[in-house]
Amino acid sequence: MLETLLELDKNLFIFLNGLGSETFDGFWLFITKQINWIPIFAIILYLVFKHLGWRHAVLIILVMSLLILVTDQTTNLFKNGFQRLRPGSNPDLAALIRAVQTRKSFSFISGHASNSMAAAFFLYKVLKPYLKYMGFIFLWPLIFAYSRIYLGLHYPGDILCGYVWGILMSLIMLKLYVYLRDRFFPTQKENIDHPTNSAPLTD
Repeated sequence: MLETLLELDKNLFIFLNGLGSETFDGFWLFITKQINWIPIFAIILYLVFKHLGWRHAVLIILVMSLLILVTDQTTNLFKNGFQRLRPGSNPDLAALIRAVQTRKSFSFISGHASNSMAAAFFLYKVLKPYLKYMGFIFLWPLIFAYSRIYLGLHYPGDILCGYVWGILMSLIMLKLYVYLRDRFFPTQKENIDHPTNSAPLTD
């Protein structure tokens, strides 16, 4: 079963990676750099301060920083434990793929996928009561992670498992956030049932 899944993963990667061309390499190299997403998060940060106030915003930033730290470090544990070669570093795939970038580190699971999904899921759950269109934030991990396939750095399975891990880490940190929010900002709990929210964050 595992061998079948790995073979499917490899074949899907070859197909998706093969859709790329030199014409779009620059675009995806831009997309894959975290620093280029700063304007998006600057807007989200502004909205957090606007709707929740600076004290509550600081709490969200601190919990989210802890979330990214824990997610990133545990992702590295997976990588060093499984030691799966990145597609671009696999000699068996050298003639079959476009490796726009190569890395010496391991592939499973994707840090870009786990970190971006953890952050997106956390922000979605926290801000959905206040921002009607927060669902669009999931476009970020989807586009961000696909850049890793395009560049030859991750298999689809690395991405999907990274997403799962990111969501699990986010669910844990949401418990911490809810506890701290209800303790230090009880009026926020009273106002959580905002008209734009169909599934308010609860204990």
